[in-house]
Amino acid sequence: MRDPSSDWIIHDGEYCQAGVPILKAGNRGLRYGDGLFETLLVQNGRIRLSDSHFDRLFAGLRLLKFEIPPSFTRGALYNQVIQLCETNGGSALSRVRLTVFRADGTLFDARDHLPHYVIESAALDEHEVLFNEQGLRIGIYPDGRKARDPLANLKSGNFLPYVLAAIHAREHLWDDCLVLNDHRRIADSCIANVFYTRGTTVYTPPLTEGCVAGIMRRHLIDRLPGWGFSVREQLVTPEDLRNAEGIFLTNALKTIRWVGEFQGKILQPGLARELHAMIHQELDLK
Repeated sequence: MRDPSSDWIIHDGEYCQAGVPILKAGNRGLRYGDGLFETLLVQNGRIRLSDSHFDRLFAGLRLLKFEIPPSFTRGALYNQVIQLCETNGGSALSRVRLTVFRADGTLFDARDHLPHYVIESAALDEHEVLFNEQGLRIGIYPDGRKARDPLANLKSGNFLPYVLAAIHAREHLWDDCLVLNDHRRIADSCIANVFYTRGTTVYTPPLTEGCVAGIMRRHLIDRLPGWGFSVREQLVTPEDLRNAEGIFLTNALKTIRWVGEFQGKILQPGLARELHAMIHQELDLK
């Protein structure tokens, strides 16, 4: 019988106490970053934008040549996510990480190509998804470069550029840090996609620039024309951001967060506040 006072995770469909080791030293996810992950928001017993998340996950698994068994379905994963949030007391509002990886094996000799997975959940307070009244301070990580290939668009276990960018951000007392691609143009940030504004036009790098194919990025691009805004996916340089009227970051958990300072330039919320309100009016699950 499970201890209700403990936090739990799900590993390959089975409940385990959080903190109990579940991987062996030979695990390919541990050795090579051989896997993907999704960060989900659960609100009132439902996953926000679940179809988009599972579309991205399964497309990524196909790209990485996983063999998907009949039992590994989006319906089964959805139900386990919701059940875990209920078990951990966070069905009203929770952050969930779903990590999928290959099991044991060497680089040329995987034991198999089946997906193994871990689901983790953590309850959130409502203020954690509200609009950030304090603008973010961000800068640029100058050393790493992201490739501009299809793998760059995945939320993969190979996360080193973002790990180092996050360390760089903390060293400079920033809230986030932008990552450049191999042409020294903007790809994305440690945990978000990047947008900037001029008037009623919103700009963001295309996927060919090496950014992660963010769920909120795609949702916003699809919605902006219907809300009366122009949207352009185009190359973005640091100079473009220095000349922007506004900058904001997007991800599935926080939706939109506005940037208050970039490389010494002070910015105002601008369109970010309006777009945040429109997104939450549409997506908040009652």
